[in-house]
Amino acid sequence: MLETKQRDVQVLPIGINTTVMRSRTWDRLKFEIEYALQRGTTANSYLIKADKIALIDPPGESFTEIFLTELKKRIDPTQIDYVILGHVNPNRGITLKALLELAPQITFVCSNPGAIALRTILESPDLNITVVRGDETLDLGKGHHLEFILTPNPRWPDSLCTYDPITKILFTDKLFGAHLCGDQVLDEGWTIISEHRRYYFDCVMAPHARQVEKALDKLDDFPVKLYATGHGQLVRYSLIPLTQSYRQWCEEQKSQDTTVAMLYASAYGNTGTVAQAIARGITKAGVAVESLNCEVADPEEIRVAVEKAEGFIMGSPTLGGHAPTQIQTALGIVLSTATKTKLAGVFGSYGWSGEAIDLIESKFRDAGYQFGFETIRVKFKPTEVTLKYCEEAGTDFAQALKKAKKARTSRQQVTDSQIARTEQAVGRLIGSLCIVTAKQGDVTGAMLADWVSQATFNPPGLTVSVAKDRAIESLMYQGDKFVLNILEEGKHLGLMKHFLKPFAPGEDRFSGVATAEGENGCPILTDALAYVECRVENRMECGDHWLVYGIVTNGKLLSDGVTAVHHRKSGAHY
Repeated sequence: MLETKQRDVQVLPIGINTTVMRSRTWDRLKFEIEYALQRGTTANSYLIKADKIALIDPPGESFTEIFLTELKKRIDPTQIDYVILGHVNPNRGITLKALLELAPQITFVCSNPGAIALRTILESPDLNITVVRGDETLDLGKGHHLEFILTPNPRWPDSLCTYDPITKILFTDKLFGAHLCGDQVLDEGWTIISEHRRYYFDCVMAPHARQVEKALDKLDDFPVKLYATGHGQLVRYSLIPLTQSYRQWCEEQKSQDTTVAMLYASAYGNTGTVAQAIARGITKAGVAVESLNCEVADPEEIRVAVEKAEGFIMGSPTLGGHAPTQIQTALGIVLSTATKTKLAGVFGSYGWSGEAIDLIESKFRDAGYQFGFETIRVKFKPTEVTLKYCEEAGTDFAQALKKAKKARTSRQQVTDSQIARTEQAVGRLIGSLCIVTAKQGDVTGAMLADWVSQATFNPPGLTVSVAKDRAIESLMYQGDKFVLNILEEGKHLGLMKHFLKPFAPGEDRFSGVATAEGENGCPILTDALAYVECRVENRMECGDHWLVYGIVTNGKLLSDGVTAVHHRKSGAHY
């Protein structure tokens, strides 16, 4: 079983004098929202051995020991001339410190923001650093004349891609990746991982769509045969389709008619992770996010983003009992720019105190802003449950914005006689009233559903339509498990009313409801007519819903009654 595998390093040649070292784990690496699918990951590093030797993107501390052990088998670390960094963070710093102990002669190559972060993380002002500002190249000999492309975004303001013209390999770091672990190095049969690539984009890239699109424009200037990604499979066979998909997904984000300005700073990465989780909840509800890292954003950029957005959310760490100077500056811009009709939100992480969060919240309340969710305070690193809470808070924020916008542009109420004939006809489709329940670790979810249908005899399978902004949606990806609880006519109103009510982020959906644990670990409603336990086999994106195909693995009839059904007057709403 995959769950029993240990972490290891997979090493393979991918081009002239070029090797990939894939540090792999089948476990979830905690506290990163983009790992939420829990399919493991690879941290891909690259070694170019020419006249001079360059190591590109060594992994973070989860892999430090096994990576260095494998590296020593391939090369004497004292022979390494350059370590090229697509981005710098404290997690990667552990490996870099260990490398410096083995090879103090190393010259680091990174962007200027990366150099600033590197000196801080490694606690040394005397590092050998070549700073890339846009036009620099690096000649390793034997034709490996490396070029660099600055691709900053709010989460990784130091982001840098590297291009090798002799192999036509583009080392993309965070771009074009996916968090999946397996033996396959290249992306043959790539369609089976399309869902994971889309999820990765939605979690990691969607809040920075404008900056990602600028990066794509820069990368268009380079003839590329292979994307050497930072995570997951390397991209060769789907290079053109994936690039086109990134452009399409960016355009979808930019074309949303409702926008939230996400303003934050993140001292140790925790506040940034929370921001990413909230942004994920917002974007899945069909609202765009303009994410700005106040540590590097220009004041005018902040002003413009807040001015055009329907709502704004601000997050801050607490450093020495205060908010960082950049956050205080951004706070002043928001208070002087944002009209009182805009929805507000506040979040932050802290160690021993959270004065920065209290400061921002009090300033917004005193100014008269309405809040889209209760202020989120995260002590130290966010947990899996915390991240799910943040995602749900983001979705609630987005739905509140859309509701307010709809009220401002409300049209005359549509009567039954005015409903289009097509909508009337579609509304005559009926389905079984069911409660879908799911569980992953400490995170649970449930929703009322009637867009349910048996889909196959062999294997026994069914489809469930799940709106994109449903909280349970993130628990129903390929390989996940769920239970379909079928309600009984005449006994369904209690359960129906319970699961129809709005739940606050993180609220227990099963409080006061009789449940048992299914064989697949998901909750069974014991007052249902019947239940079937399922495993998600596939998903298909269909407009504003996902169509989830599940294979039935177990089931039981709990009563002799008949199935409750739901009749609608229109196909335009539930």
